[in-house]
Order: sequence, then C-alpha cells, then structure tokens
Amino acid sequence: MIRKAITAGLILGAGLFAGWILHSDLETPLAFASPQRDTPPVVQAPAIQAPAIAQGQLAQGQLAQGQLAQGQLAQGQLAQGQALAAGQQAGLVIGPADGAPMAFPPALQLPEGFIPTTTEEAVHVAVYEAVNRGVVNISTRAVRPEAFLLVAEIEGNGSGSIIDHQGHVLTNYHVIEGARDINVTLFNGESFPAELVGQDPDNDIAVLKISAPVELLFPITWGDSSNLRVGQHIIAIGNPFGLERTMSTGIISSLNRQITSKTRRSIRSIIQIDAALNQGNSGGPLVNARGELIGMNTAIATRSGDNAGIGFAIPVNTMSRVVPQLIATGRVARPTIGILQVFETERGLLIVNMTPNGPAEKAGLQGSRVERRKVRRGFGVFEQETVDHSQADLIISIDGQKVKQADDLLSVIETKKAGDTVALNVIREGKSLQVPVTLGSGE
Repeated sequence: MIRKAITAGLILGAGLFAGWILHSDLETPLAFASPQRDTPPVVQAPAIQAPAIAQGQLAQGQLAQGQLAQGQLAQGQLAQGQALAAGQQAGLVIGPADGAPMAFPPALQLPEGFIPTTTEEAVHVAVYEAVNRGVVNISTRAVRPEAFLLVAEIEGNGSGSIIDHQGHVLTNYHVIEGARDINVTLFNGESFPAELVGQDPDNDIAVLKISAPVELLFPITWGDSSNLRVGQHIIAIGNPFGLERTMSTGIISSLNRQITSKTRRSIRSIIQIDAALNQGNSGGPLVNARGELIGMNTAIATRSGDNAGIGFAIPVNTMSRVVPQLIATGRVARPTIGILQVFETERGLLIVNMTPNGPAEKAGLQGSRVERRKVRRGFGVFEQETVDHSQADLIISIDGQKVKQADDLLSVIETKKAGDTVALNVIREGKSLQVPVTLGSGE
C-alpha cells in the first residue's frame, strides 16, 4: 500500500514538473531563449525590387545557362531558410526581408561547387571569374640620362585590359611613356612582347598589341559610363605592387572630377572611387556588377604614395571616342575650331588670333588687330607692332557652358567631331551675339 502511494506521488510530481517546464518555455522572452549571442537579429528592411538586367529580369536563382529553383545556388541546394541562417551567422541579411528573389547578372557564372552565402559575395566571385583573364600585367624598360654621359635603366609596372581577339591591349599612356621594351603577361603567366599601336597623352590613353593565340585572349565587355551614379558598386582589378590580378571593391564616391594629364591638359568627367588602388593598378579595368568595363584606373590622391581611399578612373565613354582612332590610325584626329590664341580674362576668353580661313574666321569671329608702324629712333627707322584688343570678340560660353580658361573651350570641342556645329556666345562692342561655328578636322 505504501509502495503504491509513493509511486503515485512520484508520477504526480513528474507531471507537475513537466507542466512547469512547458509553461516556462512558452513565456520565456526570445532574447533569453537562445544562448547564441553572436547571432544578430534579422533586421526587417523594406522590400527592394531588383532592376531589369540586360534582356529582362532574372527570377530568384536563375544563373547563367540554367534555371535554379528558389534557394538553389551553384551545384548544391540551399533552402531559403538555410540561406538566411547562413547570412545571419555571417552578420548579413540576404536579400529583402520579405523573401523577394535575388537577381544575378545574366552573363556571370559562379565556379562549380561554390555556394555563396550572400548576393554580394556571389556577384564578387562571378565578376572576378568573368573578367580576371582579360586583365594583363604590363612591364616596361626605359633609360634615363645620368651624369657623365651615362644612362640608367628604369623598370616600370602597370596593368591593362584585353579589348579584342586581335590582341589589342588598353592601358594608360603614363604606364608606357618613354619605354623601349614593353612586355605583356597574360593570366596564365605567358609573356609576349608588345608594340605601341597609338597613344593619346592628353587623355592618358594608350593601345598596345600582342601576337598571342586567340584562345588565350579574353576581351572585357565594354559598358556605358553615361548613366553612372554616386554610390554604385564597382570592382577594380589590376597588379598592385606586381601582385597579378588583385581585386578590390568599393563604390563610386563622386563623378565629373578633373585631373591633369602629362601634357597638363585637364581630363574631365573623371570617376572618383574608394576602392583600393596602389602602384601598379594604373591601366587596369574598373567594372560594374555586371562585369562590364566602365572605366580605366588611372591615379590616386595620396601624400604617401599608397592608397588613401581616393582613386580616379577615366570613363569608358572617353575611351570609346579615342581607342577606335588609335587602332585605325595610331593618333587622335581632334576637331578644331581654328582659334590659335586667346587671352584669359575674368569674363571669358578674348580671341587674339585665328587660323587663316579656318572655321572661326569663316564663321565671322573677330580677333585682335595687329598694327605695325614705323618709328624713328636716332638715325634709324624701326617697325613697331601694337595689338589692339578693342575689336576682338570675347567668348563667354560654348554650347551654353561658361568658359574662363582655354581648357574649358578645348574640353567641350573634344567631345565633338569634325563637321559638328557649336554655338559660341560672344561679346562684341558691348553687345551679346551667338555665333555658330562648324568644326574642322585637325590633329
């Protein structure tokens, strides 16, 4: 009898204990329920609709050639919950909080067996896989005069991009400036001597050519720099300090910057980036998240010579105007307005002289007048020249853009081609006039 009472009491006590545990679990706050303090909470963000890419919008998981179901990435299946968990463990949230699909660039493909944990990681890996074989290392040798008729050999190093299957390589002019020997090393380590096809020092652009097998040439697809935005994600690949095909990432920090070329001409519409650029990155490609060339890494702002988080790239649309001419003729045939000399004033550019029978003179523009007169001094007679600026036209703007320096005028003209017409706003004898000028062809 006593045994039965003890047994019944134990069963009743176990039941009460189990009930208390269950009740505690239901009422315990979530913050205390999990001992995994390293796992951050999921942040609820507004849904973001991915923009249309190329031909159309890619559904979640659609990648390259095949369609991958929701949560399928590369060779393995990763359920949506598993993907979110992996991202949370990494301190990141994958995609929109409402589970909207992740979209990938259409031409990019992840390496076999690689399973990304975030969209950003997938894009970085895919872009590198698509682009890196088109990035080359450029090594140069030049000589520098020294004292006592001696010369010193100088070695240089930079980067470049394969731009077609004919072996043309795009790089900076300052990378190959003064070089006697130029060698291009491809992704597989093979080196080929390069010849200079053409150069444009004013825009710091040069084109080389190598005789390499077609199967070793992987041209980088050219994009468009006209619609770039500050904050846009960018990727730079190059050879900093000789470390081949190094990738760095960042964003576009600013647009329409201006830097000075070797010829002291201003290069405009420059892209400012925060991706790490160092010595040897010059001439390398700047690409967007689709792996398209949008610029060429050119310079950095630094006091130490190393990266300080401010880099500059020449926009691809500038290269689109210049490179075809360099390949075709080895030089750039720039349009000319036929104004030889101007005098810079606070109000604008005063025309001093023009090309005889050139575009500006044909349009009716007026320059300064040179008056010559004979002056008797002592026993001799000398001819004296005086310049009269009173009749000269003062250029205020070109195509609506104000000009205060000669470079302002040249920069606008360089965006045109021979045969185009520009509108000059000038002041003549105190009156404002608009004079159309049809540009001619020049060097």
